[in-house]
Order: sequence, then structure tokens, then C-alpha cells
Amino acid sequence: MAKSGSSISAVAERYAGSLYELAAEAKAVAVVEKTLGDFQAMLNSSADLARLIKSPVFSAEEQSKAIAAVLDKAGITGLTGNFLRVVAKNRRLFALPAIITAFRRIASEARGEAAAEVTSAHALTPEQEVELKATLKGVAGKDVSIAVKVDPSLLGGLIVRMGSRQIDTSLKTKLSSLKLALKEVG
Repeated sequence: MAKSGSSISAVAERYAGSLYELAAEAKAVAVVEKTLGDFQAMLNSSADLARLIKSPVFSAEEQSKAIAAVLDKAGITGLTGNFLRVVAKNRRLFALPAIITAFRRIASEARGEAAAEVTSAHALTPEQEVELKATLKGVAGKDVSIAVKVDPSLLGGLIVRMGSRQIDTSLKTKLSSLKLALKEVG
């Protein structure tokens, strides 16, 4: 049975909120945020790891053992490692991407920042990230933390999501719009 988007977000909010409370209590929010980002990067680069967290075919024991092995190999320990092991044991790995996103948002809000998700066709240089943060700060009126994902299918440009706003300047979208316009004309 498939999970609806709202039930996943509810699970993600609860888990992310709990993790944030533990991290804040341990004064380790920055460390947890970094290690979650490291895990997210591994997840984005490994189809096998993505399949492990999404597939209901694997038992809780198989998922727990596999996640423990991945965490040990990656050197992810402490609060983040323990948290990810609990998520696996509780059969909530399917919600992990949403949990990471929710944790970043909660941490950003606690720092008085706005959070933005940026998808680009290629990795951004540090200078581009600084310029993008400055531009988004002008729009949001406060500091902005960004989480960057790379999606080569965009061909060029960016997609920026900040709160309920989305700005799509990707070449892929522009080409799709042009294709539709040409179909209407011809």
C-alpha cells in the first residue's frame, strides 16, 4: 500500500522535530545538519541505496543491517548515526528524504534564516552560491540557507524553491514552453 504525501510529511515532521530537539540539547545542530547532508549526497549518488530506503520488499532487519553497514563505511556516527539506525528499525526509511528536508528547514528557522532548495544543471561554484544567497536574501529579507541538488536534465539554469514560491529558469522548462507555443501556432 502506497503512502500518501501528507502522511509522509507528517512522519517526516515528527522525526525531524525530535532529531532537532536532541541535536539542540546536545549543541550539535550543525554537526547533525552536515552529516545528514553527507547521507543525502550518498543517497542521491547511489541507486542501490535509494532502492533500499524506498522498497517495501526489504525486511526491517535487512534494512537495519544494510543501513548500519553504510553508516559504518561512511563514518557517520553519533546522534545522526543512531537516529538513522532508529529510522531503519522503525521502517521509516521511505520518509528519510523528507525528514532531511524538514530538519534543514527547522534548523534554518531556528537560526532566523529562510530555507531554499536549489536544483541546478551543474554544481555551483562557491562564488555562485554566495551570489545566489545574496540575491535570495534580497527577496526573503533575511539570510537564506540553500540546499543544492544537481539535475543534468535541466540542461541549464536553476529551479529555486523557497517556501511556497518556485522560480524556474531552467532551459528544460523554457524549451518545453517553446515546444507548446509552436504546437499551438502550427
